[in-house]
Amino acid sequence: MYELATLDTELAAIEVVREVLVLQRRLRGGGCTGRVCLRCVRHHRDAVAKTMARGLTIDFLLPAFPTKSPNPAKVLGPLPDLAEELALRFLESLCERVAEVYPPGARIRICSDGRVFNDLIGVSDDDVTRYAHELNRMIDRIGAVHLDQYTLDDVYPGADPTRMRGALTTGRGPRPEDLRAEVRGGGDLVHMYRGITRFMLEDLSTPDYTGSRAALQRRSRELAYGVIARSRAWDELLGELFPDAVRLSIHPQPCGTRKIGLLLADTPDVWLTPWHSAAVETGEGRFTLMKRAEAEAAGARLVTARGRPSHFVLPRSPEARSPESRATAAAATAVPVPAPASIPRPPTGAPPCLLTTTRSTTCSATGG
Repeated sequence: MYELATLDTELAAIEVVREVLVLQRRLRGGGCTGRVCLRCVRHHRDAVAKTMARGLTIDFLLPAFPTKSPNPAKVLGPLPDLAEELALRFLESLCERVAEVYPPGARIRICSDGRVFNDLIGVSDDDVTRYAHELNRMIDRIGAVHLDQYTLDDVYPGADPTRMRGALTTGRGPRPEDLRAEVRGGGDLVHMYRGITRFMLEDLSTPDYTGSRAALQRRSRELAYGVIARSRAWDELLGELFPDAVRLSIHPQPCGTRKIGLLLADTPDVWLTPWHSAAVETGEGRFTLMKRAEAEAAGARLVTARGRPSHFVLPRSPEARSPESRATAAAATAVPVPAPASIPRPPTGAPPCLLTTTRSTTCSATGG
C-alpha cells in the first residue's frame, strides 16, 4: 500500500483536484471564478485525500459515451470514430498526470448510459451494444490502461434491456410531477432541460421524419424529462455501487457541487460531445468537433480508417473555400479539442484544452 505523510496527502489531493479542474466544464453564472476555482478545489479535496490516505487508486466515475446520435446530419455513423478516440486519449492523459502527483494514480470508469435511455432517443439496443463493444476495443487498441467501461449490462447481466431499464427506475429517480416542478422553479436544472430538449429536437430531425416541427418540439420536451429522470436513476445507482468514487460529468456544473463538469472537447457549444458530432482536423494536427453537415458545408474532406468513416479534414487553402465556409472553418480552428496522452499540460495562464496534436499522433490515431 502506498503511504504519504499527512501534509503530503493534503497537498497532493489539492494538486490532483487542480489537474481535473483545469479542464472544468463550467455552468454560466454558476459561481466559479478564476482559471481554477478554489471553492471547487476545497469542495472535492477531502474525497480525494480520503482515498490517498488509504493508498488506493483514485476512482473517477464519468457517465458518458452512451451511443451515437441517430441523426446522420450530426455524426458519421453508429460506431465510435476519431471523435471518441481523441476523447479517450485525453482521459488517459489526465490519469497519467494524476500519477505524476500520486503514484497509485487514477482510474476513470466510463459509466456508459446508452442502455439507460436509448429507447427514448430512437437508438436500438443492438446499436448500443455495438457501440459499447467497439468502445472497449478502442480502449484496448490505444493502450489506455487507466480507463474501463461500466454499463447497465454489467449491473443486470443477461437481462432483457427493457427489464434492465425497469429495474433501474424502480425506486430510483424523481417522479415526473416533481421533475416538472423543479424545472418550472428555475435554477440549474433548467439549463440541462433546455440543452437536452435541443439535442432531442436535433436527434429526432432525421430525414424520415414527416411531422411538423411544432409536434417534434413538443415530443422533444416530453422526452427530455424522461432522459433526465432516467439519468438521475442511473446516477443514484452508481452512488450505491461506488460510494467512494469522485464524480465527474460531461455537463456544466454549478460551483462546489458533488460533480465536476469535465471538458472532453472545447467547442463553441458547451453541450457538444463526440457522440453528437465528428472530429475535424483544422490544420497542423489541431482538431475540433463539428456536426457532420457543418463540416461538409465548410468543404471538409472525409477520411476513412479501418474501412469506416473516421473524421474530416478542412481544406488547407483559404482560396479554395467559399466565404461562408471560410467563416465556419475559422471559427472551428479557434476552438481545439483536448490532445492525446502524449501532449503535455497547457502552460500557465492558457485556457483549458488549448492543446495541439502532432501529425505523427494523428496518423497513429486514425490508422493512416
